[in-house]
Amino acid sequence: MAFHIVLVEPEIPANTGNIARTCAATGAALHLVHPLGFHTDDKSLKRAGLDYWHAVRIEYHDSFDQLLEKYKDGRFWYSTTKANKSYHDVQYMDNDFFVFGKETAGLPASILERNPDQLIRLPMTDTVRSMNLSNCAAIVLFEALRQSGFPGIH
Repeated sequence: MAFHIVLVEPEIPANTGNIARTCAATGAALHLVHPLGFHTDDKSLKRAGLDYWHAVRIEYHDSFDQLLEKYKDGRFWYSTTKANKSYHDVQYMDNDFFVFGKETAGLPASILERNPDQLIRLPMTDTVRSMNLSNCAAIVLFEALRQSGFPGIH
């Protein structure tokens, strides 16, 4: 069982480093879609991932469309505050992709409009605009892993 975390144009290296560490700990693949708001040799990126960076299955994509073309048979879930469906109301499957947008703007409207039935959200109060990107990725990923019985993880 494997899942995929997709970060579309991430801006904050520490968030990406934290997500990379979560991917290393769970066996999930990490996909980074350009442009990135940092260099992948950024110290804060590496510090957040600590010494786990070598254990991350990571792919870089020049565009989101390039990723979709490569994984045309993939099933994609798009995390957004604009969704009506909660992340825990979905039955996840092996090789699902969890897509997250950049920290300051989320996913582009064009992606959301093309995939209305695949939008998911994390429930939260109205006191904040959104939750931290690395927290969101971990919450969604661990729900998918919980549903599948945490294969290969002890």
